[in-house]
Formats: sequence, structure tokens, C-alpha cells
Amino acid sequence: MAAWDTVPPELRASDAERENVIRALRDGSIEGRLSHETFIRRVDRALRARGSAELAELLADLRPPGRVTGLLTRSVAWWSGLTAQLGDAWRRPRLPGLILPRDDRAVFTIGRSPECDLALGDLTVSWRHAELRRVDGRWVLADLRSTNGTLVNGWQAGPGFAVRPGDCVTFGQLSFRLADHP
Repeated sequence: MAAWDTVPPELRASDAERENVIRALRDGSIEGRLSHETFIRRVDRALRARGSAELAELLADLRPPGRVTGLLTRSVAWWSGLTAQLGDAWRRPRLPGLILPRDDRAVFTIGRSPECDLALGDLTVSWRHAELRRVDGRWVLADLRSTNGTLVNGWQAGPGFAVRPGDCVTFGQLSFRLADHP
């Protein structure tokens, strides 16, 4: 076998060729045409291969799946992904709705104080926690330097964050899903 430096560059295996071979090996393993041990050994050999011929040897006995097998494999993969998404959606907590005001007032306060427009009786909510204001026809939620923060879809609201129906808002440990007035 020739030394690495003496192999002409056009015969050396490229990174793209290695990735293609590893992808084909992975697909063969997923489809059950390769055992896990064989897959691991061949990936190691693919990473060490010096030339395209060595890479081709790794796939020589791995025939591509027929049209029906390929279609079935892709269908099962799609169905599996769909059921995983449905399961995630089912386990996601159902949040109580928080209806956006229909009033013409520009500012609504949220907090533990009885004087707030939306009084929340949870100790993780600050006395004056946040405010919801109408700015140019849009709703903006602003944290009022609360102790436990205000989140919109997992992001810190800070001094102002545009919100709309469907957004998840969190005050301390209380979470709500914003909704339009019916």
C-alpha cells in the first residue's frame, strides 16, 4: 500500500465522500440491514479510509432498499415523527386563558396588589409585577422590575415585549395563554 503522501489527490477520499458513505451506513443500520456492531466498525473504517476504493468496499454488500422497502421505511419514519409530536402536544400543560382587554384604556396593571387591574394571588407575583399597554394598536407587555420576572413565550419581557393572542405569558410561576376577547 502506498504512503499517504504518495497517493494522488484525485484518489484520496474527500470529506463529502466519507459523509455520504457514513449516511448510507446509518440508513442501512436504521433499516436493519446492518447490525449495530457492523455499523460502528464500518464508520470507523470510513473515517480512516485513505481512498475512494476503500470507501466503496464498505458499501459493497449493502444493497439499496427496493422502492417498496424505501417507501415503507420513509412512511414509518414520518408516522413515528407525527406520533412523537402528538404525544408532546398531549403532555404539554393546558394553560388558562388570559383575555386581552377590550377597554379603550391604554394601560392595565398586573400584580398581587388589589388595586391592580389583574390581581393575582400568588406569592411569586410581585405587588406591581407587570403592565399591559396598548401602543399603536398593538399590545405590549412590560415587566415592572418584578422579583421573579415576566416571560413571553419563554423570553424575558423586560421594558416591553409585543404580545398577541396565542402567546404564553408568565408572571412569577403563573402562566397564561393570551386570547382575544370573544
